[in-house]
This record gives sequence, structure tokens and C-alpha cells, in this order.
Amino acid sequence: MSTTRRTFLGGALGAGVALTAPGCGIDLLPGQTGEVLRSEARLPEPFTVPLPVPPVKKPVRTAGGVDYYQVVQREAETEILPGLRTKVLGYDGLFPGPTFDVRSGRGVVVEHVNRLAVPTSVHLHGGHTPAASDGWPLDLVLPQGYQQDQGHGSHGASNVSQVRREHTYPNSQRAATLWYHDHRMDFTAPQVYRGLFGLHLIRDAEEDTLPLPHGDREVPLVIADRAFAADGSFRYPALDPSLRNTPGVENDYMEGVLGDVVLVNGAPWPMLEVDAARYRFRVLNASNARRYELELDPGPAKLVQIGSDGGLLDKPIEHDTVVLAPAERFDLVVDFSSYPVGTEVTLVNRIGQDSTARVMRFKVARKASDDSAVPARLSSYQPLRVPKGAVRRKWIFQRGNIDNHKGWLVNGKQFDPSRMEARPKLDGYEVWSFVTDVHHPVHVHLSPFQVISRGGTKPGPYDAGWKDTVDIRPAEVVEVLVRFREHKGKYLIHCHNLEHEDMAMMAAFETT
Repeated sequence: MSTTRRTFLGGALGAGVALTAPGCGIDLLPGQTGEVLRSEARLPEPFTVPLPVPPVKKPVRTAGGVDYYQVVQREAETEILPGLRTKVLGYDGLFPGPTFDVRSGRGVVVEHVNRLAVPTSVHLHGGHTPAASDGWPLDLVLPQGYQQDQGHGSHGASNVSQVRREHTYPNSQRAATLWYHDHRMDFTAPQVYRGLFGLHLIRDAEEDTLPLPHGDREVPLVIADRAFAADGSFRYPALDPSLRNTPGVENDYMEGVLGDVVLVNGAPWPMLEVDAARYRFRVLNASNARRYELELDPGPAKLVQIGSDGGLLDKPIEHDTVVLAPAERFDLVVDFSSYPVGTEVTLVNRIGQDSTARVMRFKVARKASDDSAVPARLSSYQPLRVPKGAVRRKWIFQRGNIDNHKGWLVNGKQFDPSRMEARPKLDGYEVWSFVTDVHHPVHVHLSPFQVISRGGTKPGPYDAGWKDTVDIRPAEVVEVLVRFREHKGKYLIHCHNLEHEDMAMMAAFETT
């Protein structure tokens, strides 16, 4: 892998930029790693657009206990900002894509058909998935008539499909909120930004027994920031597509793209009418780079966490605020019965500025009966202890220099898909230490992990449960305990700030 394909900084960041972490050279907003991209379009008043809910995908057929689906990746125009049309790259032309709602242990096969103008690769984030279906960034699905050497982004890919590819998902895992998104090498950020993401929910018998809010009171909240041009199209600082062997974002935004419009389920600062009752919110941060600190205003209601990336916690945790990094999921229950009818409750972002300080609003519209509850005991999940003989590995996520060019690196190297940085054995426990310079949300493919320490002490307030993505703060060390099982093959560990990922902050490992 040539390092010249990502000679993306040089002097592009400019001199005299304020430092917020040793050697980082980035002027950061509080709690963020990224640069703000401002909208040119006229933006709506907050809380005037109703909250949409993505439709649930239906199988095209069922055979042998396996459900078969087809998703068509295509361009479409949709009204995100009132009165304007936005062209999206959508799964089934939707923004976000359709939601898969499936059962643990029941196999699913999804055929993706690429009717876009660009190659794609689909990753089921959080999925316990065979390597051939995981969305390796060079396992591309090419559009009709697209030549492998046309433009940039193929980089010698060998496992390439024309137009369509089937992904097999055994769903052999606990009930959890997963999501799927594009994972094309060097172009994940612009393609997710333009719409290639959606939810994949897994349910199981353990969760079925709990009296949690359900039906209309179980609501997905997919949060994503974006910026818009005057005509309503997405603004994204992409490089000229005629340039070859370059990633998809301009150099000045390589630290992360932060939009100034907060979308929830594809709507700007929406409003949801609720009963004076408990609601379950499956919250996903689908932003490229933005972190959020969510809080209800006014109180007294708390954000009661019942689940994390990998499913239910053992017991609920009450939070005043919840910090959410890109790709993290939090399963939250809010009890609106503590508010008088007519109260408007705003979900605010305590680390937002100006337009990004607000996310959405709930209006308590009516009294209602409520048969739900949050049990003191949620799951048989138990925290793990590090066994004797556990393999230990360190992964350092930082900026550095390769051939006199600055870049985002893992263990001092840019991503090379032909190089395996580790070969963990299946069913063996490993302690992985993540070390950072600035904010990096670290994602591990294939198997979930548990956070065992943060900053040399106990896990943080948002580290409970099974995780697949963990928010690492500047100059911090986080240790996790992971055990890979069942599937042999090539997988990834990478930063889920998508601009960092596209700028080579990935590493490959092979389970054996």
C-alpha cells in the first residue's frame, strides 16, 4: 500500500492553530474533534417538523427458517429542509434507510443491489458476522458499467461484485440495537453523510419477558448532523472526484466534519408528541464526527439507561446527561408522567453551540395508562474478569508522520489491507489497550467487548455493558476485554470519526 495515496496534510492545516492536545495541531470545539461546516440554506425553526420513523423492512421470501431481503441502493430526492429537495444516496432511496427488525438466532440474507454511480461496501455495525459478509472495505459492489480502475477507491480490490452482493447475517447474538452503513475504503465519510445508513434491531426471548415500553412507545432516535447548500443539497468538503488515489474529504476537514443542523431520523430538530408515560428510545449517534451530551430540559425526568451497543445492561443506570460518541448506541427510558400535560421537554446537547445545542423536543400531549416498568434486574449479563494468561495488545490512535507527510495512524502506521496487525485466536480472552491523542471513538468488528478500565481506574459512567465502540477522550488510555468467537477471517479495528477512518486510521486483524 503506497503511503502517497494519503498525503493529505502537508501544510494544509496551516500554522498558528491552537493546540488542545500534545502535538495535535487542531483548533477544537469543546468536546469535539472536527471543523464546523456552515449551512447556506435557510433553516427551519426548531421543533416545527414532526419526528418521522424509518419504515421496517419486510422480507421478499422465507425459506428453511431464513428470511431473505433485497435492498436497492439508489439516488433519490427527499424533503429534509421544508420547501427544499435534497439528493440522497439511500438504501431503498430512504434517509435513513429502512429498519431491519429481526430475531436472535434467525438467519437473514440481504441482497444489496447497487444502482448508484459509486462503489459501495455494507458493514453491519455490531454484527457477529462471517468475514465474507462483514463489509471489508475492499469488498466492493460496483455499479453497472463501472470499471474497477475507474477513478479512485478500488486500490487493487479483488473480492469485487458487479451490481449486487448477498450478505449473510446469522444474528447469533443478544438482543441489541445495531446499524448498517457504507464502509467503502477512503469514502465511508461522504457516502454515510449522504445517506447510506440505517438501523438493524435484534430481539430475543430474554428481552421479550421484560415489561419495557413497546409498540408506539418504543422509538428509534438516529441523530446525525449535516450542513446544507442554498439549494438544499448536502454540503460536504469532498475532493475533486477527478483526483486519483486520494480520500474523499478536503485536507482542511481531515480532523472531522461537523454540520450545523441536527437531524433526528432525517428531520431537523423535530417534535414528537408523547403520552404522559414511559418511552423507550433507541438512540444512535450516526454523525460522522460530532459527539453529543444529551440532557432533558426541564427535569425532573432522568435518562434511564437500560442498554448499550451490545444489548441490555444487567441493571438500569440513571443519568442526568449521556455522552454519545459517533457510532455509539444507548437504549434509554424516559418517564414523561412526571410532567404536567402540555409541558414541552427539550432534548438538549450540552456540548453543542448555537444551532447544535438543541436536538429535538417532546410535547406531553395527554394522560394515558401505562403498563410498562423498568425492572431492577434487566439481564443475565455479568461483568467479566480478566483471566490468567489473557493476551495483551496496545493500539495507539494518533497523528504522526509517514514519509514526511502527516496523517492519522494506528500504531504508527496507515492502513494497509494486506497487513494483519494481530492474529487473535478464537475463544481466547485478550485485553486491548486503546491510547489516543485527541477524541477517537474506537470500533472493533466481529465481537463486543467490556470496558475494564479508563484512565488507569474504573470504567466511566457510560462504559457499562457490552460495547463495540468506545469513546476515548484526548490523551486517555482505555482497556477492554474481548473474546472473538466462531468466525475466522479478516476484520478491522478503526476510529469511527469517519474522516479519520477515511484518512487511514484503520488496522486489520485476522481471527484464527
